[in-house]
Amino acid sequence: MSTLHDFLHKGSFSSLQARLLEMNPVDLARELEQMERGEMLMVFRLMPKDLAAAVFTYLDSSLHQHIVESITAHEIRELIDEMFIDDAVDLLEELPSNMVRAIINNTSPSTRSLINAFLKYPENSAGSLMTVEFVGLYEDMSCKDALELIRHSGVDKETIYTCYVTDKSRHLTGAVSLRRILLSDNDCLISEIMHSSVISVHTSEDQEEVAKKFQLYDLLAMPVVDKEGRIVGIITIDDIVDVIEAENTEDMEIMAALHPSENEYMKTGVWELSRNRIVWLTILMISATFTGMIISHYGEMLQQVVVLAAFIPMLMDTAGNCGSQAATLIIRGMAVGEIHLKDWLKIVWKELRVGCLVGLALAALNFARLQIFADNNLMIDLCVTITLFMTVLLAKTIGCILPIIAKSCKLDPALMASPLITTIVDALSLLIYFAVAQTLL
Repeated sequence: MSTLHDFLHKGSFSSLQARLLEMNPVDLARELEQMERGEMLMVFRLMPKDLAAAVFTYLDSSLHQHIVESITAHEIRELIDEMFIDDAVDLLEELPSNMVRAIINNTSPSTRSLINAFLKYPENSAGSLMTVEFVGLYEDMSCKDALELIRHSGVDKETIYTCYVTDKSRHLTGAVSLRRILLSDNDCLISEIMHSSVISVHTSEDQEEVAKKFQLYDLLAMPVVDKEGRIVGIITIDDIVDVIEAENTEDMEIMAALHPSENEYMKTGVWELSRNRIVWLTILMISATFTGMIISHYGEMLQQVVVLAAFIPMLMDTAGNCGSQAATLIIRGMAVGEIHLKDWLKIVWKELRVGCLVGLALAALNFARLQIFADNNLMIDLCVTITLFMTVLLAKTIGCILPIIAKSCKLDPALMASPLITTIVDALSLLIYFAVAQTLL
C-alpha cells in the first residue's frame, strides 16, 4: 500500500499502472478500501477496464455507490459491460432505484436486456444467482470444433472447465468436462463423450436448496433451466460459497434470538442492532413470567421447605442446557440434510434413550453429592434427584421435537433454538419439581 501511495504522490502513473497489473484483484480491493476516497478513485481510474471490473466486485458495498456517483456515464457503461452479468446484477441490487435506472440507461442494449431479465427473478432464487457466461456445445460437434469454440469464446466466460451440451432448441441434453474433450480424439463427437444425466436446478428454486445440491454432488458449476428444460445460465461455486455463508449467518442469528441483518456488525448502527434484538427479548421476557407465576403459586410450599428454593437454579440450568444440546443437533442435522421429517420417530426414540442415560448419570452424581456434602432430609435429596432425571429426559425430548414441528409447519427450525427451548423447559422443570415435592414431602 505504501508503494501505491509513493507512486501516486510522485505522479509516477506508468509505474503505478504496472504495479497494479501485478497485484491480485482481491488484495488490491482490500488496499483500496484503506485509502482516502479521492486517492482510491484516482487509482481505480488508472486500472485497465478488465482489472477495474474484477476489483470492483470485491470492493465493499459502501464504496460501490461512491464510485458510481463519481465516474462518468461512459465509464459506468464500460465497467458494467466488462463485469460478469451476475456480478453486475448483485451491484444493482445494492444501489438506490434512481441510480439503478441511470446505470441501466448507460449500458449497451444487449447488457441492458440481460440485466432486466435477471432483475425479474425472485430474490434469493437460482435465477438471481446465475450467470449467462458459459460455454454451450452441440451434440453433433467434434472435439476439434469444440476446442476451437472454447478458444474463441472462453475468454469471456466465467468458467470453461465444464461445458454444457444442448440441442438446436437449447434444451439441456448433457455436460462434458474440458479435460474429457482434450483427452479425446479430434474426430470424436461430443455426444459420444458427454454425460447425459446432468444435475440442474430451476430458475425459481431457492438458493438454499441450490447450495445443498452443490454440497451433495461436489460440483464446481451447475446449469439453470427454465420450465421447458432449456438452459438459461449456470451457477458457479464462488457464488454458492457466499450463499452458504449468508445462510449460516442467518441461522446463527435466529438461533440467538436475533432478527437477521444483511449488514456487517461494524457497519450496523446502534438503533438497528437494538431493533433487531428487542422483539425477541420482549417475547422471551414475557414468556419467562410463567416461570415466576409457577414459583408464586407454590410459594407456600417453599416457605415450609425453604431448602427447595436452593435447587431451583441448578434444575433449570441443567434442563435448559440439555434441551439446547438436543435442539442444536437436530437443527444442524436438518440444515445439512442429514435429518428428515420422516425420521421423527427414530429421532425421538434416540433422544429418549440418550436422555435416560444422561439423566441417570447426572441424577446419580447429584444424589451422591447431596448425601456427602449436604445435610438434608433423605426425602429432599430424593425429590431433587428424581426431578433432575425427569427434567433431563423431558428436555432432551422437547429439544428434538420442537425443531421437527417447526419444520413441518414450514417455519425455520432455528427459531426453536436455545433461548426459546430454555424458556419452555424452565417452566416445565419447575412444574415437575413442585409436583414431585408435593408427592414426596
